[in-house]
Amino acid sequence: MKTQSPYLMNAWYVAALSTEVGPEELFHRKILDVSVMIYRKQDDGTPVAMHDRCPHRFAPLHLGKRHGDEVSCPYHALRFDCLGTCTHNPHGTGHIPKAASVKTFPLAEKYGFVWIWMGDEAPDLKLLPDYSELDIGHANAVGYTYMHMPVNYELIIDNVMDLSHIDHVHGEIITTRGKLSPVIPKVADVQRTVNARWEWTQSPAMMIFANFLPQPEEEARHYFDITWAPPANIQLSVGAVQGEMSFDDYIGQYDLHTTTPETQGSTHYFFATRRNHIVEDGDYNKMKIQAMHGAFENEDGPIISAVQREMGDANFFDLNPVLMSNDVAAVKVRRKLEMLISAERQRKLEE
Repeated sequence: MKTQSPYLMNAWYVAALSTEVGPEELFHRKILDVSVMIYRKQDDGTPVAMHDRCPHRFAPLHLGKRHGDEVSCPYHALRFDCLGTCTHNPHGTGHIPKAASVKTFPLAEKYGFVWIWMGDEAPDLKLLPDYSELDIGHANAVGYTYMHMPVNYELIIDNVMDLSHIDHVHGEIITTRGKLSPVIPKVADVQRTVNARWEWTQSPAMMIFANFLPQPEEEARHYFDITWAPPANIQLSVGAVQGEMSFDDYIGQYDLHTTTPETQGSTHYFFATRRNHIVEDGDYNKMKIQAMHGAFENEDGPIISAVQREMGDANFFDLNPVLMSNDVAAVKVRRKLEMLISAERQRKLEE
């Protein structure tokens, strides 16, 4: 009997940053426990994805060679087109066995990412949330980064859905000066999404915004607005205002955190951010994304990795975690994702 997948399969996951998949190379990455190869067609650059495994002796296809839009296996030179169909067998009479095909996966390239659909149901673009805010504005105002984490992807989702940890984990660059932890976020559980919002005041403002406010050393009002959408996407907006400014006139940024399981114990973590200030400054943009990457890799990352080592393979709720007011949004996400996976499994059983 086939083991049930621990993941929500009929959903869009990020397979790669658009910039990771070049015009010629055979890019490869393990996604949801499956080895995947991605490359671009030569005529228009459209990305294609297939199982990174030859059906003959199971050699990784990304070690092979390109022949136009076809790829030959490095071991015995069976050749496959971008639909996964075997087109050439150099052995014997050249007969191509009926089973000589490779599974392919639908892709969608949007918002600076290559998204992949790993499930058996027909891909539904309506299930890909709208993150077009990342496409709007000057190219020097948006940055992307990628991190590989030795943790279950849900631990990263927990971390972003509960930002009260900022008071205790992060350094001066994004400190909330102890003002965030006492705030109980407003949480809304709507259909397929979970939203959490914090509003607080601190003096001076967060360092990432202070110098772009009218009075850098003075008190500022801040907000976080965070929305999770399945399977593993978190859109986070953060801003600061002073005086008579309303939150409609904030200094801030629009971020997307999205995680893709590599395995149950390792994750591809993708991050994008677009700011609404000094939008043409390329050097500042480079510094900004490097700083955000460093904050997670050097501050959040070690703690989450230690949590994973301590938890091992145990289920989060089976460990009877103590739950507090700051956990509401993260727990709702875990429960909703659990419900979606359960419903998908039930549909599979009824087929």
